[in-house]
Amino acid sequence: MTKGKRIGYVRVSTTDQNPDRQLAGIELDKKFIDYSSGKNLHRPQLTALLDYVREDDIVIVHSMDRLARNVKELLGLIDHLNSKKVEVHFVHRDMKFTGSHDPISRLILTVIGAVAELEREQILERQRWGIQQAKEQGKYKGGKTKITPEKVLLLEQLMKTREPLGKIAGALSVSRQCLYRYMKKIQSKKEVDSINQDMK
Repeated sequence: MTKGKRIGYVRVSTTDQNPDRQLAGIELDKKFIDYSSGKNLHRPQLTALLDYVREDDIVIVHSMDRLARNVKELLGLIDHLNSKKVEVHFVHRDMKFTGSHDPISRLILTVIGAVAELEREQILERQRWGIQQAKEQGKYKGGKTKITPEKVLLLEQLMKTREPLGKIAGALSVSRQCLYRYMKKIQSKKEVDSINQDMK
């Protein structure tokens, strides 16, 4: 029997996250990285992963919130992968789901997913409150652009290479946070352009 592949999935949605850390030190045959919000499942690299996986593969994700943003979507994705006889492994809690229909595992997954969703909403609420307070006190100025249009064009080319993100940031003389922000914008623009092209 052919041994399945170990496939990593990483999602980075905020400027203070480093995709290299999520699955650091884990041996993988292939890795998919999304620079996008997890508010829905329309993420290009997640779609590519779902098309790529085959029977006996193992999908490895750092934590549940990297794969989905609510319990319904989380369960749906795991069910879909398990239906293809693909195992899902969450490193953070060392939880593995194979589709064996173990009711205890299912219950644990649902509870942990629900708690993570609640915690995420509480964090967002505190952030919104903090921004509102800062605005009222005249202290909130928002983000500042730190990269030129020329560097954006260069970044688009560098994103096609396998250069480490730290090296790319150094070449452009910008911080990693700034780099992640613009990579997200570029990827979002490409998604819109692709949709517009399909509608022609």
